[in-house]
Amino acid sequence: MSKLFSSTTILASVQWFFFIFANTVVVPISIGDAFQLSSDQIIMTIRSSFFLTGIACMIQGWIGHRYPLLEGHSGMWWGLILSLCTSASSAGMTYTELGGSLTLGIFLAGVITIIVGAFNLVPLLQKVFTPMVMSIYLFLLTIQLILIFFKGMLKLTPSGSLNVPISLFSIGLVILVSVIGIKGKGIISNFAILIGIIIGWIFYVWLFPSSSSISNTTFHFSLFPWGKPQLQIGIVITACLAGIMNASNTIASLKASENLHGVKTQTKQYRFSFTITGTFTCFGALFGLVPYAPFTSTIGFLESTKILSKKPFIISGGLFAMLGLIAPLGSLFLTLPITVGNAVLFVAYLQLFGTALRSIQEYTFNSKTVYRIALPVLIGVSLMNMSPHVFDNISFYIRPLISNGLLMGILLAVLSEKLIKWSKYA
Repeated sequence: MSKLFSSTTILASVQWFFFIFANTVVVPISIGDAFQLSSDQIIMTIRSSFFLTGIACMIQGWIGHRYPLLEGHSGMWWGLILSLCTSASSAGMTYTELGGSLTLGIFLAGVITIIVGAFNLVPLLQKVFTPMVMSIYLFLLTIQLILIFFKGMLKLTPSGSLNVPISLFSIGLVILVSVIGIKGKGIISNFAILIGIIIGWIFYVWLFPSSSSISNTTFHFSLFPWGKPQLQIGIVITACLAGIMNASNTIASLKASENLHGVKTQTKQYRFSFTITGTFTCFGALFGLVPYAPFTSTIGFLESTKILSKKPFIISGGLFAMLGLIAPLGSLFLTLPITVGNAVLFVAYLQLFGTALRSIQEYTFNSKTVYRIALPVLIGVSLMNMSPHVFDNISFYIRPLISNGLLMGILLAVLSEKLIKWSKYA
């Protein structure tokens, strides 16, 4: 790979910075709202998230898996925690009880992840999360992310109806970024995401000056904002199971990076990656953060920008960590409209669908073997589009797993691969 020019490195670092920011900021905010935390507690978790995420990215790129892969809050975990919060009151559990049990469960899940890396249990996981399972994971992840960002870019009024002007603005931004990415020449195409965020931010503030994004306030540092660790055995078991399933993020991300960069991922890269992810997951449990994982969706971003160097990625990690340390700087970037970030990420993650398609090119499907992919993918998508309240009459402890389309899709894929010898029907 040719060495990037310094000006390109700077622009690529800024683009990476915005990508990390847009993927990170909404997670602690939504979790804080779900647990009904105070404003100062939410600000504390946001700043903790910025700092830890930036440091995690730098360490992973430097001595971990050594790929330019966003190390951020796992989407699988994010959905699971929000689902548990939605169901807590119906199960007669306070947010403090739920949060304390989740804190303990997440910490144990982090320890399990560290053990996987430290004792080289990765080959065992690779036997469970086979290439076909990872292909199904890619399809489900793409659909889940596209649904999240599509809903996020369409602004709703307090009554729940569509805010037409802002929604049309978001759609126009999607078209702009898509056209720049497809029609743009050379460096213009590579920086379509950065161009889209900057133009979108400027015009959003100009056209909708009264539409604020996130208010800032002072905060007081404290540990365990969700509640002090306590043992609710069902929650802890659910968290540990989710931690094992979350390993699919790392395996899929490194495999996709291997194909994109044209290199073979070494065993020590897997081991270091799991160890670092587990360590930051444990740290995150102390500060009320969603557990960490390498973002497979970063592959879509890399395919959009066509800049594969990890130098801008490491620089952006350092810049992002500064947001958590320098309050005025963090306050400035918290004014970035959420709808703008969602609209740009919607375009970036369209590329991830292509990654999923390429991952199944080596397979041939007929009227029987098509069940191998269709069943887990379509059941997973169906669950994604069902209201969590449909499962209210199911046990609180298994409800978050059954209602999570991504988790259930992966679980069905694993069972399908282990119980059926598909080569017999090929």
